[in-house]
Amino acid sequence: MSERSNNQPRVNRRKFLQILAVAGAAGGLYQFGFLGGGSRDHLVRQSRSLLGTEINLIVSGPDEDACLQAVQATFNRIEALSRIFSRHDATSELAQLNRKGALPLLSPELAEVLTLAETISRGTDGAFDVTVLPLLGLYSRDTLPGDAQLAGCLRLVDHRKIVRQGQGVALALPGMCITLDGIAKGYIVDQGVATLKANGFANVYVEAGGDLMVSGNKPGSQPWRIGVRQPRPESAEGMTVISTSSPLAIATSGDYMQAFTEDLRNHHILDPRTGRSPAELASATITAPTVALADGLATAAMVLGPERALAALKSFDHCEGFFIDKDSRHYRTAGFQG
Repeated sequence: MSERSNNQPRVNRRKFLQILAVAGAAGGLYQFGFLGGGSRDHLVRQSRSLLGTEINLIVSGPDEDACLQAVQATFNRIEALSRIFSRHDATSELAQLNRKGALPLLSPELAEVLTLAETISRGTDGAFDVTVLPLLGLYSRDTLPGDAQLAGCLRLVDHRKIVRQGQGVALALPGMCITLDGIAKGYIVDQGVATLKANGFANVYVEAGGDLMVSGNKPGSQPWRIGVRQPRPESAEGMTVISTSSPLAIATSGDYMQAFTEDLRNHHILDPRTGRSPAELASATITAPTVALADGLATAAMVLGPERALAALKSFDHCEGFFIDKDSRHYRTAGFQG
């Protein structure tokens, strides 16, 4: 079996401390059965930086050219989606919505993501809210907003003020802005997997910033092994490992991913109702039918805390959760595989 790689991802703190797909590095490929064993399949791994994160694909099949063509088609699809969802690209559809306050006609993709975001918001009592962008703008490394600043921004944060108008959308108040950082990566992974399947590949791995989906098997007909690491590297606890040959969508949110203070008490996940970072959980991992749903629910779980998150998941079919609090205590739904 041969291997082709391009723009190999750097191994960084986020990569190790979020969800770690144990097949991600060359050493892992040997350790977990990607290489060796007499398989004739070709393995293609490629990575690209899009939407402020790294997108990683692993595809295997008997025809290397077909693998490469499928990977290219997938990145083409992901690049097209980034031109819709990126809030940092002034020409993106989302950036235009934030700038103008309304769009008369949404793309099917943005409409679908906004609909799912609203479903998650309503199912979690507003713990997930894509209108938190004005609050995020108040935070930077070692600079925290005061109560007066927060109060001024909180009036702009309310998912119920996103008004759908036929095939368009409007933001009810001047100054409202949307970020899809907590759901778009998951949607992109879902679309990446769908593109690979449409090109004839069922044994795949697609990951964006730690949110991922696996389908089928690794080369050699071995199940995928996905490890959920501890959010605190000093913890004595090992990884929780999920082994699967069925499609699995999984996402993790954590206080360590984009911290504003060294003690991790202030980070990029904000409670839409207070403007402050939630105090209970260090990480939340969700498995769900889609990565987009898992992505949004993981963010909501961080805001809700373990007990309320466990209760909220009961209203979402086929969704399971695994939570670790700041004292390294574990909480999980009965159906979580790890």
